[in-house]
Amino acid sequence: MKDFSIPLSKKNKHSWQGAVAFVVVAAALAGAIYTFFYLRYDPTLTNMGGRLQGMSMEHPLGTDHLGRDVLTRLFLGGQQTIGYSFLALLAALMIGVPFGLVSGYKRGWVDRMFMRIADGFLAFPDTIVAIVLSGLLGPGIGNLVLAIVMVKWVSYARLVRSSVLSESQKEYVLIARTNGLSSKKIMVKHLFPHIAGHVLVLASLDLGKIILLISSLSYIGLGAQPPTPEWGAMLNDSRPYFQSMPSLMIYPGLAIVIVVLLTNMMGDYLRDRFDVKKEVQS
Repeated sequence: MKDFSIPLSKKNKHSWQGAVAFVVVAAALAGAIYTFFYLRYDPTLTNMGGRLQGMSMEHPLGTDHLGRDVLTRLFLGGQQTIGYSFLALLAALMIGVPFGLVSGYKRGWVDRMFMRIADGFLAFPDTIVAIVLSGLLGPGIGNLVLAIVMVKWVSYARLVRSSVLSESQKEYVLIARTNGLSSKKIMVKHLFPHIAGHVLVLASLDLGKIILLISSLSYIGLGAQPPTPEWGAMLNDSRPYFQSMPSLMIYPGLAIVIVVLLTNMMGDYLRDRFDVKKEVQS
């Protein structure tokens, strides 16, 4: 019997992956918002009489070593980890995109100065630079976000600069210049819309890296400090109890893995959606 089924193309596969990723992320955000407005338990209040309890109707994921509800801390930890990751990403975009636009369009001494700064930042892996900057600034989630912004803005500025260098030679830019449009209007109204897709793809792929960076640096004590619920800090707090109650580390670890996987799926979907191949690399 002849098979009339339609093969699943790579594009359709990525479309389904992107749709699933968006739905799951939206559900996770809704759960986090619900937990924020309906706190059944105080995430920082200790209860030594109810420490290290297993799953129950009262505590669906049990309690930690200080008697705090794990489910509440897990959702609020997601708000900390994902929220600060978005904040760091947004700040890096706000710095890197205008810098790249001006550098690529104006060229000259502005471009030369930017390239020297970028070469200095890119001389070492961004993770190492972020660790060094976090150590110099001191422990704390605010200092960690600042360190990540100082590292990440360069990649967006370089991407925008390279795109502007190629786009500025095309006819629509030459026509805009002939019509007497100012440099600011050309960059904002003509160049930026053509490179926005590339920036969006890089940002979606970079979000997972920033989440991992914040979680890992919080795990070693450079990020969120106790008793603030944050996934990396929760992993660090649960380390001594891994053998007696491994679920305390499994839950935040799984949360990090799932969120990073979903952000990568969304990045793949957006990359295919905007047909970005060589300009943006994950």
